[in-house]
Amino acid sequence: MKDLTLQFLPYIKQHKNKFIIAMTAGIITALCTSLIAYLVKPVLDQVFYAKNSFMLMILPIIVILAYLGKSGGMYIQSYLMNYIGHDIVRQIRNELLEHILKLEIDFFNKARNGELIARVTNDIEAIKSAVSNYIGDIARESVTFVALIGVIIYQSPKLALFGIIIMALSMLPVNIISKKIKKRSKASIEQNSDITSKLNEIFNNAELIKASNSEKMEVKYFKEENFKFFRINMKVVQQNQLITPLMEFLGAIIVAIVIYIGGNEVINGRMTTGDFFSFVTALFMTYTPLKKLTSIYAGMQSAVAAGNRIIEILQREPRIKDGDAIIDKNIETIQFKNVCLNYDNVQALNNINIDFNRNEIIALKGKSGSGKSSIVNLILRLYTPTSGNITINNIPINQYSQKSICENIAIVTQRIFIFNDSVAANVAYGQEINEDKIIDTLKQSFAYDFVEKLPNGIYTKLDEYGANLSGGQRQRIAIARAIYRDPKVLIFDEATSALDKNTEDSIKKTINLIKKDKIIIIIAHRPSTIELANKIIEIKDGEIKNIEIS
Repeated sequence: MKDLTLQFLPYIKQHKNKFIIAMTAGIITALCTSLIAYLVKPVLDQVFYAKNSFMLMILPIIVILAYLGKSGGMYIQSYLMNYIGHDIVRQIRNELLEHILKLEIDFFNKARNGELIARVTNDIEAIKSAVSNYIGDIARESVTFVALIGVIIYQSPKLALFGIIIMALSMLPVNIISKKIKKRSKASIEQNSDITSKLNEIFNNAELIKASNSEKMEVKYFKEENFKFFRINMKVVQQNQLITPLMEFLGAIIVAIVIYIGGNEVINGRMTTGDFFSFVTALFMTYTPLKKLTSIYAGMQSAVAAGNRIIEILQREPRIKDGDAIIDKNIETIQFKNVCLNYDNVQALNNINIDFNRNEIIALKGKSGSGKSSIVNLILRLYTPTSGNITINNIPINQYSQKSICENIAIVTQRIFIFNDSVAANVAYGQEINEDKIIDTLKQSFAYDFVEKLPNGIYTKLDEYGANLSGGQRQRIAIARAIYRDPKVLIFDEATSALDKNTEDSIKKTINLIKKDKIIIIIAHRPSTIELANKIIEIKDGEIKNIEIS
């Protein structure tokens, strides 16, 4: 709870004025509530017994004002705390996504997409409940409780002693139940992440699932996980629902004791009827904030569990530290010097020494898993070498900012990323849209022939993952995206694998046209693509086996 409060306190401070007004409104609500309880005494004693006509005129007005203060204060507090809560959620969600995107690619490889989505959506929603409802309610109900206790003690210290002792004892089982709720809430959140991850996996692989006739298998697995989620949530509900009847039962014990002892006090003339009923009214009203506070305490356990998961991400430092240097001229050379790379305990590259020079087309060839893509990942600085050095223009790569590297190096991979946006937005992704430049780029990638036939040309909106395009068309859009950036280093990682021979020949012509003043790296299996290169590097088992220069 303490870590959660400290982590999100800066966000609350941004709304200091609104928070103060909300807390003031909550205090007014609490005081008006205790005033209503106290008014029972003068109503009974002054109006019904003393027959005081002046008090008969005044007290109804005071009652109306008390309820007006209570309801008005509750509305103001509720609105402002919800405003603060929603705005904090907005900020945290923005910050969380921004922080996640700063983390190294290895983090994304190991994390499940569904779990990350759950943390950015569901977990933060739990925090919103804590900020919007719980903080304000805790303040209001605490003041209400204390004020009503004050009325109780004022009316009869003797009777108040019995009530307060039993109230204090009632907190012991509530505390035990709340700890169990916290444990179950954490399990519920984690199970929800599992379900979200599974759904994400199913939807991303729908084509394979249907082609493999495995719908029933996936549904069976999902039903099992969903039932686990149901069982965990029902245990949380079961424990949550124990609190109210427990408090009601303990309240009944207090009331019974109060009626017996208080009745004797009235009979023996040590209390007036007004004192007694004012006391009982305050006592009854005390149980409302007490029950709310115990429910809030139990409910906060879910927010604490979710908050800890968010804090865990926010406190995770990127393993790849950014540099300050900027690439502001042509990249003359990229050099690997005795570079080794391990993925956890598995060696991917061993003692790599390569020079990539401007105006060269370099082909990396070798079997799948030989280490070709690992070399590319190091150039893009998605990973840091386990040992050895990589330099760009004789400056260590780790001294450059990642932004500068990404602005000057473009890659086209086998895995094509098409966004649910227009063709133009997909080609110019990350940059401003220049219509003439987009058309020119599409022509260079031999994609304009099919794009101009689309309903709205370059402004035709593409389906998610480019589902309304063929595989070859998606790949040509991806190649156009890389060319549009006019990078100093252009990498083709099996980029022509889905293209027919005629289109591949066209792309080869494009590469020859744009190669001037660039470093072009090609990873390919087709001899027809590799023949473009003037340097061919054969990789096997993470080591360089042969270099051919033509």
